[in-house]
Amino acid sequence: MHSGDKRGVEEVLYCADGDGSLDRAVEKTRSENGKHISSTTKRRALEAQSLDSKALESLPCAKMYEKSYMHRDIVSHIATTKTGFVITISTDGRVKFWKKRDKGIEFVKTFRAHLGPILAHAVSLDGHMFATTSADNTIKIFDIVNFDMIGIIDTEFVPGTLCWIKDPLDQTACIVVTDSDTPTAYVFDPYSGTKPKRIINRIHRQPILLVAYNPVVECAVSVDKGGMVEYWTLEEPFALPESIDFKLKSQTDLYEFKKSKCIPNSLVFSPDFELFACTSATDSTIRIFRFATGKLYRKYDESIGASNSIQQSDEGGRFKLDDMEFGRRLATENELLKSSDAKASNAIFDASGRLLLFPSLFGIKVVSLSTNKVVCVLGKPEPHRFLDIALCQNLPGDTAPRPELAAPSNPESKQGTSASDPTLFCTAYKRKRFYMFTREEPDHLVQDNARDVFNEKPTREEASLAVMPSNQRSATAAILHTTLGDIHLALFPEHAPKAVENFATHSENGYYNGIIFHRVIKRFMIQTGDPLGDGTGGESIWGSPFADEFSPMLRHNHPYTLSMANSGPRTNGSQFFITTIESAPWLDDKHTIFGRVVSGSDVIHLIESAKTDKRDKPLEDISILNIQIQHRGSD
Repeated sequence: MHSGDKRGVEEVLYCADGDGSLDRAVEKTRSENGKHISSTTKRRALEAQSLDSKALESLPCAKMYEKSYMHRDIVSHIATTKTGFVITISTDGRVKFWKKRDKGIEFVKTFRAHLGPILAHAVSLDGHMFATTSADNTIKIFDIVNFDMIGIIDTEFVPGTLCWIKDPLDQTACIVVTDSDTPTAYVFDPYSGTKPKRIINRIHRQPILLVAYNPVVECAVSVDKGGMVEYWTLEEPFALPESIDFKLKSQTDLYEFKKSKCIPNSLVFSPDFELFACTSATDSTIRIFRFATGKLYRKYDESIGASNSIQQSDEGGRFKLDDMEFGRRLATENELLKSSDAKASNAIFDASGRLLLFPSLFGIKVVSLSTNKVVCVLGKPEPHRFLDIALCQNLPGDTAPRPELAAPSNPESKQGTSASDPTLFCTAYKRKRFYMFTREEPDHLVQDNARDVFNEKPTREEASLAVMPSNQRSATAAILHTTLGDIHLALFPEHAPKAVENFATHSENGYYNGIIFHRVIKRFMIQTGDPLGDGTGGESIWGSPFADEFSPMLRHNHPYTLSMANSGPRTNGSQFFITTIESAPWLDDKHTIFGRVVSGSDVIHLIESAKTDKRDKPLEDISILNIQIQHRGSD
């Protein structure tokens, strides 16, 4: 992570980095005349650190997500409201409403809002209204508190982005909707049909991609496809607001995107509306601007190059990942950046405005804007690449009442006034789930408290798998005959039916006969199953990769665990490995467990003790002779 802040050293470098290094930083920083920084400056830094600590107390702090819930299709966007609701959107056009409780969330209602993917969505300033757009030329309006769709606006254009505003003429809540093909924007009254209240077409020369509204000065900030950023008021002649500190754009850094040849994909204001943050999938960079001056305040590089540098230089291990895991994440990151899904990634401010949260290759980073340091990382051990994030938090002393639910079947529970359950909601790349980070770590030991909730009916494919004849998934044990001896395995078809079927079928077809153990790492694992013998080959019995099968009942918390090797989510082929380490929690929910060793550990340690080259390949080949499969009911 790198900073683009251009201020003097006295304002930045002495600030603590969240791990008690304030004094070292103070000693390192000098004023221009060579003297130590003043006690006033040091006190200011200590106050900043104290305020950051208080802000962190109102944020999630768990390293792993506590719960996840399902959609029927990939979850693309997520939003939270001031009224205590969570809204999730999937690529099939469905919108789900959830109510935040003192602990966790409760499902409220689902809508098939559009027949295709939802292009944009927005929550009103007061948290009572919600709107969506799609390529079907419609805008759908929802009453959040009463969870009902109250209006449909048909347009003669394909809507682009949208934003709720307060009309300066009559002070009513309205929607600014852009045309995805022209630089025109339209202002609609959500209650007054399809005719726009006004048309705005003098701001940009290219179609508008993003719009955000600042109610403090009644001004909109927008960005077009060319990377041009504009400020404008909502009345003719749509001029700059009088309260800002510049008259010409050349006095600002608002040409930053144009100069960098990148296009932002998200724009959000801080709670006090003094800052706004933009993320750009084009260069994987987060930029924070001061609204009044238009100056660039912070700049964070989360590109693959920057991530490589962090991985290689992070001696303390705060961000450093296992080399195998880092390689897997790099492959996922490259795939993500080539797709349109990268545009779903965003950045958000916490309620204090002191902290910025954004997803990255290493997890979800929490950055102190005052000290310019990462103070927390959420989700680092998780296998998912998180994208769209939204925060729901109650700050201590926040006694603002929440509206009661209107439907009698959903009585509102008593709301607390403290940050008892601050929650970060996240979507993830190619996942049909959304994830919840809280202040509590998940409990994998309690079956009834499984963190991945199955709140949707199974698909036809899943249902057919469940009723598959037993003779197709009855392989329960195997004997792996190697050149150094036999290894007896228990298989788990009830937890990983596809992995077991793949392994058993390959074994009975002789696929593994003569294949070597191509990777052996002492006190970690032995790996085989690649007909090429170098870790790059192999395929499943279906000829294409198959999905992961994770179970909260199976963890890498014992040695001699049999798991599928892969190069990322849903890339299982033929390769598998057996662990020799006592516990490897970083492999959980990344590699499908489909069996364990029941005897033959001495053979495993013989293989593990073999001398290897720089690539962990044994100098002398150790091979599988054949694998004998045992089926349920067989002798």
